[in-house]
Amino acid sequence: MIDLRYPIGKFQKPAVFTDELREQFIQTLEQLPLSLRSAVEGLTDEMLDTPYREGGWTVRQVVHHLADSHLNSYTRFRLALTELSPTIRPYDEQKWADLTDAKHAPIGSSLAILDGLHQRWTTLLRSFSEEDWNKTFIHPDLGAMSLDMATALYAWHSEHHVAHITLLTEREGWNK
Repeated sequence: MIDLRYPIGKFQKPAVFTDELREQFIQTLEQLPLSLRSAVEGLTDEMLDTPYREGGWTVRQVVHHLADSHLNSYTRFRLALTELSPTIRPYDEQKWADLTDAKHAPIGSSLAILDGLHQRWTTLLRSFSEEDWNKTFIHPDLGAMSLDMATALYAWHSEHHVAHITLLTEREGWNK
């Protein structure tokens, strides 16, 4: 039985970061916009407003959350590259998901944001030196996080939320 909260399982910290593993994470981030577009293609407004699980966000909120979350993450990467272990500002993702734009706006704007954002983000990631991968930012609740770890986390995050949508469409029989 799949845990609908974690359809691909909880994030697992890699034991070691290799160039090959980093490239896999970058490819996942690079493919997110296309994977997400494929997952939501043909969904009606009624479908977009369906929660992926009881008590969970709607598909629309998930799409907007991905744009919000990944914009924040990209900014954190840039801060870590240009400052010495900066303390980042967290945000309340549930409150953001409850804002009117996240609940009601068409998803096209967030899909467009993710297209450009992930193009820039993966270009930046592919330019990293070994030293860059080890740079950190400080999350007030989670502590220091290397850019290696953050890349792994956001690759997982991408697959995690696309799985929320694809599993919902399968369960509901929304064949495309």
